[in-house]
Amino acid sequence: MRALTGVPCPTCFLSRATSAALTGDLSGSVQWHAFGPIAAATLLGWSVLSLRERRLLPRPLRNSTLWLLASAALLTYWLLRLGLTYGLGLREFPGFPISP
Repeated sequence: MRALTGVPCPTCFLSRATSAALTGDLSGSVQWHAFGPIAAATLLGWSVLSLRERRLLPRPLRNSTLWLLASAALLTYWLLRLGLTYGLGLREFPGFPISP
């Protein structure tokens, strides 16, 4: 999305943030994306459940409310980042960092 439009996607830098959180760099993770530590914790929890139940999908989520709330939170955070970074010109967190 960023290459085509110049606008970062809602999950822009989330993979790097998750990777940083999984290696113990929580402050670096939050600088990349505020949902990084949350994504890392979710990934670890899902992995533990999968190993314990010996199934790739340990428990199907029957409640779509959780997915809707997570999506709404991600989109709200994205709009906030867009507004602060491109609307007000702030390059500080929660702006989009310049990729190395």
